[in-house]
Amino acid sequence: MSVEVTERSQPEPATERSPLVRIRGLRKLFPITRGILFQKRIGDVHAVDGVDLEIFKGETLGLVGETGCGKSTLARVLMRLYETSEGTIEFEGQDITRAKGGDLRDLRREMQMIFQDPFASLNPRKTVGSIIGTPYRLHKVVPRDKIKTEVQQLMELVGLNPEHYNRYPHEFSGGQRQRIGVARALALRPKLIVCDEPVSALDVSIQAQVLNLLEDLQEEFNLTYLFIAHDLSVVKHVSDRVAVMYLGKIVEMAVGQTLYRNPKHP
Repeated sequence: MSVEVTERSQPEPATERSPLVRIRGLRKLFPITRGILFQKRIGDVHAVDGVDLEIFKGETLGLVGETGCGKSTLARVLMRLYETSEGTIEFEGQDITRAKGGDLRDLRREMQMIFQDPFASLNPRKTVGSIIGTPYRLHKVVPRDKIKTEVQQLMELVGLNPEHYNRYPHEFSGGQRQRIGVARALALRPKLIVCDEPVSALDVSIQAQVLNLLEDLQEEFNLTYLFIAHDLSVVKHVSDRVAVMYLGKIVEMAVGQTLYRNPKHP
C-alpha cells in the first residue's frame, strides 16, 4: 500500500548554493576480534567505505539502500555518535570531524536526530514534558520557569495535546510517540535533522500524517533533512535528491524524479 503525502515543489539548483554539510572520504570501520580473554583483531567491517556527500540548506536528501548497507551508521557518524575512522565532515564550512567538549555541545544545537523506534528512543521513566524539555535544560537556552510553556507550545506545534504534559510515553500511540521525538529534535531549532527511518515502525495511515508534519515544519523553520528510509514511495515524495547506498558506498545520486525514471543501480 502506498503512502499519500503532499507533493514537494522542486528546489533551486544545488549548484547555486553552498552545502550545509560536506562529507569527504568518510570511512567507519568496526573491528573483528577473535578470542575471549585475549582478543586479537583479525579484520574490519567496512560499514561506511569512502563516502562523499553534500547536503544543501533547506533540502531533503533521501538516503536509500538495502538493510546492512551502512545508512544508519553513516547517520550516526555524521551526528558524531560514532567516531570517524577516516575522512572529514564539514558543517557550515567548519571541520567537525574531531570536535569535542564544548564545541561538540554547541554542535548539538545545530544537528538533531529522529530515531526509527519511537518507543525505544524515549525514556519510559520520564514524562513527556521532561523528555521534550531536556534540550532546554541542558543547553540553558530557556529560563527554567519558562520551560513548561515552551514545551507545551512545541507539543501543540507537532499535533499533541499540551494538557498531556505529565503523561508517560507508554500512554501514547506509536504515531504520537514519534511526534514526541519530533518535538524533542525541534526544541533547539536545529539547522539539520537526521531522520533515521522515522515512519517505518508506524501504520501506513499514520505515516502520511508524520511525513506531512515533517514537511510543514521544514517550510516553517527552514529545516534541512537527511531522510533515511526503505520505502521507496515515501522517499520519492519527500526527497529533493536521492542517494543510493550499497556496501558502504554511495553508488548513485540524482534528483528524485530523474532517479526513479532512469535508475543506474538495481
